[in-house]
Amino acid sequence: MKILLVGEYSRLHNSLKEGLTKLNHDVTLIGSGDDFKNYPIDIDISPSLFTKSFLFNLSKVVHRLTNISFIELENAYRFYKILPKLKHYDIVQLINENSLKTHPKLEIWLLKKLFKQNGKVFLLSCGTDYISVKYAYDNKFKYSILTPLQNDPRLKKQFRFILMYLNKHYKKLHLFLYKNTKGVIASDLDYHLPLKHNPKYLGLIPNPINTNKIQYLENNFDGKIKIFHGINRMNYIKKGNKFFDEALNIIKKKYPDEVEIIITENIPYNEYIKIYNSCHILLDQVYAYDQGYNALEAMAKGKVVFTGAEQEWLDYYKLEEDTVAINALPDSNKIAEKIEWLILNPNMIKNISRNARSFIEKEHNYVNIANTYLKTWKNK
Repeated sequence: MKILLVGEYSRLHNSLKEGLTKLNHDVTLIGSGDDFKNYPIDIDISPSLFTKSFLFNLSKVVHRLTNISFIELENAYRFYKILPKLKHYDIVQLINENSLKTHPKLEIWLLKKLFKQNGKVFLLSCGTDYISVKYAYDNKFKYSILTPLQNDPRLKKQFRFILMYLNKHYKKLHLFLYKNTKGVIASDLDYHLPLKHNPKYLGLIPNPINTNKIQYLENNFDGKIKIFHGINRMNYIKKGNKFFDEALNIIKKKYPDEVEIIITENIPYNEYIKIYNSCHILLDQVYAYDQGYNALEAMAKGKVVFTGAEQEWLDYYKLEEDTVAINALPDSNKIAEKIEWLILNPNMIKNISRNARSFIEKEHNYVNIANTYLKTWKNK
């Protein structure tokens, strides 16, 4: 089959492409590389004009005064230019409800053209979208990416890029996509739970991980346990990074000679994975029920990852607590207690490390996942 994957977050579509290619399908990935992360793509439609310093600053001023985004307009233009070549694909899959990263009115106009010249279209619930944000906004999770805002309404400005999915333009885009696609696929439990009873929902397909490309790294200790905390400053609040920072301060004071703490901020994906290779423990995110892509890749390498690993996730995969990953709760003291437990029981690091790799190989194998996608697409 000829398959077009539109958009990229956290390397999901790259790994899916690798699985589909292994199964002899012709796959094209179009997107922006997700900003500074710079993921590989076949057709690059990332903005280049209005990201330059002077024009970027000008576009920010114009956006603030008029609510017109030159970057969104450039995104739309760059996709429009390549659109005539995006024809005769059997399957088109969108990474989420704003895969073109332009204004919803323009997105609908462009997608209508894309859909008209191709076969079946599917939508991923991966990252924020109308249904997952509404579910969180209505307090249906015990905690979510909106919990910091619900605890402190003064943070509203920092959550504008999440709350925008609830405005009338994005809701209209959401309704358009649910009407004009064959169905919606969730990439993990955080998107599965809000979709469970939706008639367009086709089920959860776990994130594909290419373990052929990810080497398992044996956890050897040279006297210090290394803890890695990689920060994406834009997502600092919604990922709950402050709880990790506070927990690390507790650990540094209590175990200054037993641990080495490595912290990075806003670095490209390739650099990021090189830096965390030497760590034993990786701090990923707090406000989640399941693991995102970053956590899964780290688990494949044998890292003990503090991430979403809620009871719903344990039940879904039939796992015991603290055997594959550590559930990071929005509580600095509890996170510090779990880190301390690992420091005092380094054999648990080795056990969890091996279990994590086995779990990824069993549940997230990129070829098996690609096959699941193929079956889901063919059945609609």
